[in-house]
Amino acid sequence: MDSFGQPRPEDNQSVVSRMQKKYWKTKQVFIKATGKKEDEHLVASDAELDAKLEVFHSVQETCTELLKIVEKYQLRLNVISEEENELGLFLKFQAERDATQAGKMMDATGKALCSSAKQRLALCTPLSRLKQEVATFSQRAVSDTLMTINRMEQARTEYRGALLWMKDVSQELDPDTLKQMEKFRKV
Repeated sequence: MDSFGQPRPEDNQSVVSRMQKKYWKTKQVFIKATGKKEDEHLVASDAELDAKLEVFHSVQETCTELLKIVEKYQLRLNVISEEENELGLFLKFQAERDATQAGKMMDATGKALCSSAKQRLALCTPLSRLKQEVATFSQRAVSDTLMTINRMEQARTEYRGALLWMKDVSQELDPDTLKQMEKFRKV
């Protein structure tokens, strides 16, 4: 039974037929695992799909990298903001002790540094939201797509195994022999 509760065509197949199917699927998995050269026509027919898979893997990698970068940026933003605020407070404190023109300049610079630190901290909220949205996209869309891709890869392996089997049977095919034609149809 398939995932929809419908009987699969292979449920009605003979044991020999299922064994042959498993053999050719295993052979295709072996070819893929060992890196043996596959049929050039099969590879060419899957070129567009493989290009789309490359784009998906690029998106997956980019999401991971973006999450790491945003996290580092937030940490560094907090550190620099804290240091800037401390320097601003120090300059304001020193300006209170110094009544000269230099004291007024320290006070103005201290206020500017404290204001800058607050503005820098205000960036944390949108960055947190960006990080959350990228993480959600990565957890939902990318992981769902990855599951679909894994199922598709299994189906592609089965399909290529069946094509190998058909190629093998067709090489021995004599159209005049009804039994061989029936074997080819079964495959």
